[in-house]
This record gives sequence, C-alpha cells and structure tokens, in this order.
Amino acid sequence: MIVGKVQGVWFRASTREQALALGLSGYASNLADGSVLVQAQGAAAAVGKLEQWLQHGPALAKVSRVDIVELEPLASDSGFGIL
Repeated sequence: MIVGKVQGVWFRASTREQALALGLSGYASNLADGSVLVQAQGAAAAVGKLEQWLQHGPALAKVSRVDIVELEPLASDSGFGIL
C-alpha cells in the first residue's frame, strides 16, 4: 500500500507503465482512505525495481510511506490493470 499524495496525480497509470516495462503483471487500485494498493508479480528483480520506483512514484506524487506485504500469487499473470 502506498500512502501520501498518491491519488489524482496519475499514480496508477504511471505504476502500470512501470510494471509493464518491467514485464510484471498485477494491478493498481485506489483505496477509500486515499492510498493506492499495488499488487505485482513477476521476476524478483523486476518486482524489486518496481518497489524502488513506488518509493517516489510519478513527479506529482508525494509518497510518505510504502507498506510491502507478500501475498499469494494472482490467478492470472497477464497484463497489469488499473482498478
């Protein structure tokens, strides 16, 4: 979960671009509390690069915290959606 000024700043679309460029699948979703939930899967190195990028996000974002939790793999590993 990414906390800070992360909604209304193209965070989900930018995350999708980064994830696709890294060959990852998953999704980014706005949450009611103003944070963004990102679930990504793929090669460990690529996931690590996305995690690093999420620490700052796109230019207009102001990330204050990134909480990383390992989850069960998604049923589908094709594409990266925006929910």
